[in-house]
Amino acid sequence: MPRPPSLRIRRNPAWALGLILTLASAMGCGMAWDSFIESQIFFPDKVLVGDPGSFGLAYEDQWIETEDGLRLHAWWLPAAGARTVLVFFHGNAGNISHRLDNLRHLQAWGLSVLIFDYRGYGKSQGSISEKGLYADSRAALQAGLKRARENNCRLALFGRSLGGVAAVSVADQPQVAGVILESTFTNLGDMAKVHFPLPGVGRLRNRFNSLGRIPGVRAPKLFIHGDRDDIVPFELGQRLYQAAKEPKTWLTLTGAGHNDTYDLGGEAYFQKVREFLDRLPTSGI
Repeated sequence: MPRPPSLRIRRNPAWALGLILTLASAMGCGMAWDSFIESQIFFPDKVLVGDPGSFGLAYEDQWIETEDGLRLHAWWLPAAGARTVLVFFHGNAGNISHRLDNLRHLQAWGLSVLIFDYRGYGKSQGSISEKGLYADSRAALQAGLKRARENNCRLALFGRSLGGVAAVSVADQPQVAGVILESTFTNLGDMAKVHFPLPGVGRLRNRFNSLGRIPGVRAPKLFIHGDRDDIVPFELGQRLYQAAKEPKTWLTLTGAGHNDTYDLGGEAYFQKVREFLDRLPTSGI
């Protein structure tokens, strides 16, 4: 099953030159600056490479309407006897069809999953932006709540890589029973300093800023990170964890990079996720 990188980074001289020039003129060109940044962050793919039914998974197509009137494409994958509805926030590349292998594991664990494409990804309408990412996340949260109420389940969020930023943006809601954040980061400024240590990139700290939001998330949190992640450094995941309030749990995946977490994590990974979800409260929906 094809699985694109959950976070892609442009690393070439033209990008660096463009960043320098754009930083130099950022104060006078707000909209152009936003467009430039977002062109380096989002890598949507419109073509679905399959669907859950192709791999023997029970599912329904679903459409989620956003507050600004767009329709987002989603898949609802119910599991018999599930106690948890998991809303899946995927990374910045590809679309929901590139997460089929992950969905197969999650449904096998007895989780009902709602996975959706952000605007501009897959069949979803519109064009992606940071503002749109947050609006789409709010819409997906409401859709997940509806499914959880219908099925008398708790609601949990799973955000991977850039999807962690999306999940954190809505995780402060009281109906959220738990949050899993895998291979995610603090903010765009910290990421830029790692990959492009150029003058002025610190100005990006208020963009895609999970570090500023995570203290407001009161639900139990599980942080997962590979110690050989060369896309989102292990240290950024730890900084986000340290800023979070209790209750929280950290899982280091020894030897794992950015895109092979559950492959290398194996049974220890699956067991930790199951234990975390099983301990979540069932009330509050």
